[in-house]
Order: sequence, then C-alpha cells, then structure tokens
Amino acid sequence: MRTLYLDCFSGISGDMTVGALRDLGVPEEVFQQAIASLGLADEFHIHFQRGHKQNIAGWKFDVHAAHGHSHEAHEHSHSHEHGGEHHHEHGHSHEHSHSHEHGGHTHSHPHEHGEHSHEHGQEHHHGDHAHGRSYREIRALLETSTLAETPKSRALAVFHRIAIAEGKIHGIDPEEITFHEVGAIDSIADIVAACAGIDALGIECVLASRLVEGSGWITCAHGRFPLPAPATLEILAGIPLKQVDESTEYITPTGAALLAEYCSSYGPMPEMRIEKVGYGLGTRDTYPRPNVLRATLGETTSNSSAETDEIVKIETNIDDLTPELAGATMERLFAAGALDVFYTAAQMKKNRPGFLLTVLVQPEKVDEIATIILRETSAFGIRLDRMQRMKLRREFRDVETPYGTVRIKVGFLGDEIVQAAPEYESCREVAQRAGVSVRDVHLAAWIGSVPLPSAGS
Repeated sequence: MRTLYLDCFSGISGDMTVGALRDLGVPEEVFQQAIASLGLADEFHIHFQRGHKQNIAGWKFDVHAAHGHSHEAHEHSHSHEHGGEHHHEHGHSHEHSHSHEHGGHTHSHPHEHGEHSHEHGQEHHHGDHAHGRSYREIRALLETSTLAETPKSRALAVFHRIAIAEGKIHGIDPEEITFHEVGAIDSIADIVAACAGIDALGIECVLASRLVEGSGWITCAHGRFPLPAPATLEILAGIPLKQVDESTEYITPTGAALLAEYCSSYGPMPEMRIEKVGYGLGTRDTYPRPNVLRATLGETTSNSSAETDEIVKIETNIDDLTPELAGATMERLFAAGALDVFYTAAQMKKNRPGFLLTVLVQPEKVDEIATIILRETSAFGIRLDRMQRMKLRREFRDVETPYGTVRIKVGFLGDEIVQAAPEYESCREVAQRAGVSVRDVHLAAWIGSVPLPSAGS
C-alpha cells in the first residue's frame, strides 16, 4: 500500500505539510492548478522557495495576498517570557478563533497561532480586515470550484473539522464561524494545496508519529490561553498527544485538522520500502527542534488489507465497588484518552459476584490510565497485556439528508468499503437544528450513504 508517514517531531502546520509534499516530488503545477481552480487569482498567489532550517534543506510554501501580506509576514513572532508565555504581539494569528466587532456585529475569527508571524514591525488592527469569509462561504467556494473531486471532498472535510471545533469552543453554530480576510486566504491555500498534493502522489494510507506540543501560554486579543491552543486541542480529540517543556507552539489548527482527516494511526514508522523523503520548512526558527516536517513516502510491506497498530489492554477484577463509583471511573478513563472501557460480570473469590474492568489504551497512556484505576477504584493491582490491533482504514464523509449534512464514518478493507455508520454527534446536532428525532436523522443519513462511492472517488 502506498503510504505517507509524517514525522511530526517538530509539530505540523499547513504550509509545512505543503512544503514536504513538494519535496516528495509533487510538481509545482499541481498546486498552482489546484489554487487556480478556486477562481481567487485577484486575491492571492502562491510560490515555493528552497531553504534551510538548522542545516536541513527543504521547500518553503508561501501565500501572498493581493494587499501585500504573506505566510512569512503573518507567522506569529512569539516572545517567550520567564513564565513560558507566548505573546501574539501584532494582533492576529491565523486560524485560532478571535471574536472581533466590526460595525456593531461580532464575528468569530478562526486563526492560527505559530504558523505566521508579523515580522514587519507594523501593528495590525482589526479594522484592516473588515471583511472575511464564513465557513458557509468557504464551503460554497470549494463546492463550486473546478477542483478535482477527491481533493475537493477532503478540503471540505478539513474545513468542517475546524468549524466544528471553533463552534464548540465559542458556543455558536459552526455555520457562523468566520475567518478574517488574511486567515481565510492562508487557510484555503494551505488546505487545498495539501489535499491536492496528497491526491497527486496517489497516497492510499497516511500515518504519523505521536504528536508533541509545547507548553506555556499564548496571549491573544481576547485573553490568555495555555498551550495547546483551544482549537488545536479540540481538533485533536482522540489523537495521542504529549506535551513537552518547551516554550514553543508546534501544532497549528490547520496541521491538526489535516492529521485528523487523513491519518489513521500514530506511532513509529511501520515496515515499508522507502521511495523518497521530503522536508517542509516552517517560517520561525525554533529550538531545540528545527521547524521542519519530515515526510516519508513508500510502500508498506504488510500483506494484510487491514491496518495495524499497538495497544495495551489493562484489566483488574473488582468485587467491592459501588455502581456509582464504577460509572464515575469509566467517565474519568474516557476523559483521559482510553480507547475503550467496559465492565464484564465475573465470579470472584468466596462466591462473590463482581466484575472485570477492561481498558484499552495507546502505549503512551498506560501510566496515566493505570494511576486513575488505582486511585478511583478499590483495585490493589492491574494486569497489562501489550497486543497488536488490526482495524479498518477509516474516512469521514458528508452525506446530504432532508434535515441537513451528516458526517458518515466509512471503513475500508484495502480499497473495499465494508462498513459505514452515521456519526452520533453529527446526527444529534442536525436533529436539534431540524427539530426532529435523532433516529430520523440517523436513518436518513444511512439511506443517503448507500451506495457509497468507492475508495479514492
């Protein structure tokens, strides 16, 4: 299987992803044609430049807006104080959501922290970008573009993830999320170019290393927030993430959304025949990690059509825990990142009825999960079993129903679709807006998903 492995040792951003794909051999014309398909030539253009980060050579991807701004001009220059605080000194960063008022109307602006910096030394005011694009407008732009269907559907899905995250953070309808002018341009260019590049390489499977994010604080127009940035953290829900004691923001919301959409598992690089290695360069100079994304392209050597990864099963037998505490423990375990938690009835010593607690976790989560079990339950010990897991490759697609757009999770065995299921949260949100039952939306989504398109269509 043709596989792309992203080594995110220094995080990931949209422009670094595009640069890495360019270094893997995607012709510049592919990116230019994808951007041209949007019909926004009067608003911005893109270009690539060879460069170095800590003596590592790679490609730098830049977006130049018609009014003179660019990726390079908009990556935030973080000032690290003694407390590990990051200052967004020049007003805006792209993709992290800011709420600004323009003429009495409040708009939520998703922007990114860390991907772009204001290095020209001029203060950036809210009034400079009075006009933006809402998520609804960006979706319409992509849907009516001449972009090829596969990268188009992927780009729509990536933007959907960002809008859902921002909507949840700010308590508003995702349809109303607004990207300010420069943020929208950069986001559109990064996401469309990345999706076009992955499609051009004929990649069937995307894998990534376990993610790391820096620590400290970011200061925005609307307050101070600890890293990871709120949007990034929301998008990465369910994905393994480790925080390191380094005062740098490594992961941007765009990078997080691309991973969430494409990547099927996280861990060491699997056995594969390596075809090529590419490097995408960021704008900032970060230490001790070079601001670089390494991408490896190759063929995985497994004969199985299913994907594999490594998990740990944690078990313990309990006979003296109340149902209330058992339920609370389950909630704590899921909140801490457990893949699955369940209780099984068991016959214990001295003829006592009890239950077997089973928790499935990623290897890096074992210590945290084990601590919760030992603190929250009456267990005096636990058993650990490291095992290989086989799973279907998963994709998320949008299905139109009479009540609204619903997300569908699709499972692939090789290139064959063997499972499809509407996402509950998506069904619930649509049902709430439409004033109908979740069951009605679920059924409509299921009917709308058959027949599903084949892989890569």
